[in-house]
Amino acid sequence: MHDKIAHAVVTGAGGGIGSAIAIALLANGIKVSLMGRKLEPLEETIALSNGADNALPISCDVAVSSSVTTAFDKAVSAQGAVDLLVNCAGAATTQPFHKLTTDAWHQSLGVNLHGVFHCTLEVIEGMRTRQFGRIINIASTSALKGYAYVSPYCASKHAVLGLTRSLALESAKLGITVNAVCPGYTDTQLIRDGVDVIVEKTGRSPTEALAEFTSSNPQKRLVTPDEVTSAVLWLCSQHSGAITGQAISVSGGEVM
Repeated sequence: MHDKIAHAVVTGAGGGIGSAIAIALLANGIKVSLMGRKLEPLEETIALSNGADNALPISCDVAVSSSVTTAFDKAVSAQGAVDLLVNCAGAATTQPFHKLTTDAWHQSLGVNLHGVFHCTLEVIEGMRTRQFGRIINIASTSALKGYAYVSPYCASKHAVLGLTRSLALESAKLGITVNAVCPGYTDTQLIRDGVDVIVEKTGRSPTEALAEFTSSNPQKRLVTPDEVTSAVLWLCSQHSGAITGQAISVSGGEVM
């Protein structure tokens, strides 16, 4: 862990990848402000960690700029300036494009794209002033390729990658790195819920339903949250200063 990282904000920290990242950062002695729409899942993440004294749960809707400003004000007031931002909050809907509603489209972009913008805007000025910062956007292989029936998700994640690369160039001389970690299908509750839906709607077995998610991975398995976390921790290390503007695929070779 870089010795200049004292305080991290992790959005979407109430479960899945975000929870794993927050727990790992706390284990490294970092003060972590965990953000999510509901406090209870954040508190459950903290209970699983070894660093509860350094953890601060904050309710926040990243799609709403005023909510984000209030949350970051609380985080900075309690834990100090933000040295590391991990944008992990996400939302996905599965639907054919011709059946999409405007609300569904805006909801996906609101969380996946505008949320990244809102949170990054809260920290970038301070990072520029201090000439140091790490911004890590948890994107997806959906930022690198298309998938059927999730066009709002793919569109938002492609946009996050564009934002990542643009901001990386703007910040390159300021000691700030900006990267995207792009997991393939990962073993989280979101995937487990998806398996249940497929079983319910098609009558297929859980194993057959799971194959819908693992078939695109050359390793024929789900990625684990800990594997994604390892990539994040590497980007937080002393030796990753030359890594910026990158899309790091954690997908078993699905995207090369």
